[in-house]
Formats: sequence, structure tokens, C-alpha cells
Amino acid sequence: MRLHLDELQSLTSYGDRVHRFAVQTRGGPHLDRAVAAIDAAAFGFVAHRSKDVAVETSATFAVVSRFHRAIGVITVVASAIFLLCILLLKVDERRRDVAALRLSGISRVTIVKSIVIEASVLTVFGTLFGIALGWIATVIVNVHYQGVYRTPLRFALVTPQTIVFALVLSIVLGILAGALAALRLARAHPLALLGRR
Repeated sequence: MRLHLDELQSLTSYGDRVHRFAVQTRGGPHLDRAVAAIDAAAFGFVAHRSKDVAVETSATFAVVSRFHRAIGVITVVASAIFLLCILLLKVDERRRDVAALRLSGISRVTIVKSIVIEASVLTVFGTLFGIALGWIATVIVNVHYQGVYRTPLRFALVTPQTIVFALVLSIVLGILAGALAALRLARAHPLALLGRR
């Protein structure tokens, strides 16, 4: 609701006092002088820029935003660790394949490289699938809650920073997991991998 100051005074029967009023300026270099002039106009006047007021009043939202960011980071890290464990198990299941490759004369280095490349490709595709799933989830959440509260505010979002963080973390962990598992299998004797020694 917008009212002229005198109408607001007559409506509230508050006399010649106001708690705050807004002055619209064109910005630019004269803004500091305008703030100083309003401050000096009378005792008790304190002028604030609109951006300062916005920062002050949105402190709660900043805390909530940090909390959501922390939840996002924990979720991404937990998912990456889960991916790491799955990858280690999958590579370990290929003992017989590695043994057969070693017995056919393929070098350890070649086996390790192929497993690391395969792990990298799997982690990239897994991460891209996770990003797509997260984006679909945010669209569903936003559509639902924007309808419930009748607001254009976004309740969930996937930021480029989150995507880059998830991609880098999963690729690094995927390569590490693949390399560790491949090195462990490559060092073992082929007959031991087949369970014959």
C-alpha cells in the first residue's frame, strides 16, 4: 500500500512523527552528498542506502542460504564417497578379467590405464546424470512451492558452482578409486586372482 505522508499521519493519528521515509535519488556521485545532507538536517536523522538496508534485513536469509549450501556440499561429498565405494567394488569384481589379461601377456601398465579410463568415463556419466536429476528435482520443487505460496521466488536451484564442485570432486575421486583398485589387482599374481594360489 502506498500513501502520502500526510495521509499516513491522519490514518494512524501519529502526529508529526515518522519512523522512516524513503528518498529516491538518481544515484551517481551525488548520493554520498545526499546521505550526508539528510544526516545533518536534524538531530536523530540517520540516512541509509537502500542496499545497506537490504543487507541488514536479509541477514536471516543469508544464514538460511549458508545452511542450504552446507547441506548441498554434504550431499555432494556423501554421494561422491558412495560412488567411490561402488567403483572399488566393481573393479574388485573383475579379478578374473584382469587375471586373464595378465596371463595373455598384457602389461600391468596397460591394465591400470584401461581401468582408470573406464572409471573416469563412468564418473563423468554418473555426475552428469546426477546433475540432470538434481535439476529436474529443483524444477519440481519450485513449481510446487511457487504454486502453494503464489510467489515467483525460487525455493531450490542448481548453481554453476555446485555443478563444477560435483564434477571435479567425482572425477578426482573416480580416477583415484580406479587407480587404487587397478594397482591392487595389477600387483597380485594372476593365479592368485583366479583363486588357484
